[in-house]
Amino acid sequence: MEIWLNPACSKCRTAESELRAAGVEYTIRRYLDDPPTVAELEDVLGRLGLEPWDIARTADARKLELTLPPKAADQRAAWVRLLAENPRLIQRPIITAADGTTVVGRDPESVARVIAAD
Repeated sequence: MEIWLNPACSKCRTAESELRAAGVEYTIRRYLDDPPTVAELEDVLGRLGLEPWDIARTADARKLELTLPPKAADQRAAWVRLLAENPRLIQRPIITAADGTTVVGRDPESVARVIAAD
C-alpha cells in the first residue's frame, strides 16, 4: 500500500493513523517533495475513475494565482500537466492498495475501503 501525503495535512495524518491502527504495511510518498509524473497521475485518475479537476484543490490554485483551464474533456491533458507541475493542487491523501484499489482518503469510509482491499 502507498499513501501520497503532506505531513502538514490533518486528513493525511488521520489516514496514516488509521493505516497504522489497522496494522497494514504501507509506504509514504511525500508528493510535494516527490511530485507524481503525468503518467502516474493518469494511472491514479484511471484507478479512481475521476477526472483531474475532481482531485484539484481549487482554493490553492487561487492562492497560487494560477489560471485553471475549463473543466472539459479537451482540457484534460492541460489539467494533468497543471497538477504534475503544481503538486500542491492535488487532493490528499491518495491511498493505493496492493490490488490497485485507490481512494482519496479524506473520510474514514474511504480509508476503510482501501484497508479492506489490502
